[in-house]
Amino acid sequence: MSSGMNHATEYSQQLAAAAKFIEQHDDFLVVSHIQPDGDAASSTYAIGWILQQLGKSFTMINEGAMPSKFSYLWGSDQVLDFGKETPERLYQTIISVDCADFSRMGRISTLFDDQAQLLNVDHHPTNDRFGSCHLIKHDAAATVQILYDLAIHMKLVPNLEFGDCIYTGLLTDTGGFRYSNTSSEVMQIGATLLSLGVQGSVIAEQVLERVTYSQIVLLQKALSTLSFANNRKLAWLAVSLADLELTGASSDDLDGLVNYPRNVEGVEVGMLFKEKAVGVIKVSLRSSGLVDVAAIAQSLGGGGHVRASGCTIHGTLEEAVAKMVQEVGNELI
Repeated sequence: MSSGMNHATEYSQQLAAAAKFIEQHDDFLVVSHIQPDGDAASSTYAIGWILQQLGKSFTMINEGAMPSKFSYLWGSDQVLDFGKETPERLYQTIISVDCADFSRMGRISTLFDDQAQLLNVDHHPTNDRFGSCHLIKHDAAATVQILYDLAIHMKLVPNLEFGDCIYTGLLTDTGGFRYSNTSSEVMQIGATLLSLGVQGSVIAEQVLERVTYSQIVLLQKALSTLSFANNRKLAWLAVSLADLELTGASSDDLDGLVNYPRNVEGVEVGMLFKEKAVGVIKVSLRSSGLVDVAAIAQSLGGGGHVRASGCTIHGTLEEAVAKMVQEVGNELI
């Protein structure tokens, strides 16, 4: 049997196990990763839609607010912001979406009962298979692609609300259907969703084109820090806490900044350094494909994809930059 056949069989078995997990349980806690992107937000809403269709009770929650630009999606007004709307109870059945490892859920894990069972739905190659049930497809373009397959497997009929969620997640995690993860399957799903009435151009305008005033001012500030190393094969931007305060920008406004150094001609790896708190630096990495940034990120406690990953460095911005320039530079020699 070919490896492709083996993978297809394993995926079918995972879909069946995930469907059984959902069918046999109720009262779910749904969570994605901290600082959710388009796929994480869309996946949260998509699994919520699936649970609603099945008559299940569920609570959607995240550490911090969901990005406001996805407020047009079904379920966006139902997600609790941990710390502001924290349930005073524990949950026994958890569904995590788009989380490569347990820690990515942040403080939400404090709501898990000691005997909690967890369904782990994800597409990151660095996923460490936490939880009691796994639905993981490394070659899926986005976690929403897996949830689309799950809905079809469970014989649910996608409607416009669900379609908007899936299309948004696919659109954002493929960079507007431009990245190498834009497979024929992705385009086929996209075509099906458009036939449901999904307004692809309207969604693209909302999540890819439109920028806030604070976002453009932050970009102006960040570009002044643009730096290069390794014969301009490595480039990066840095955003400090002072920059965020000065521009009035939020974490949502950082979305997409890492693409600017990555997109410079000749650059193999682009990085964005974001000071999250004093002594805590979040690093986003993007690769042209020659360097496996997932391996680099994972060696530093992070993870992600071969071409898009991230990690956290403890220290000053200057120390984080020096460390990452050395780590990535070693791969560019």
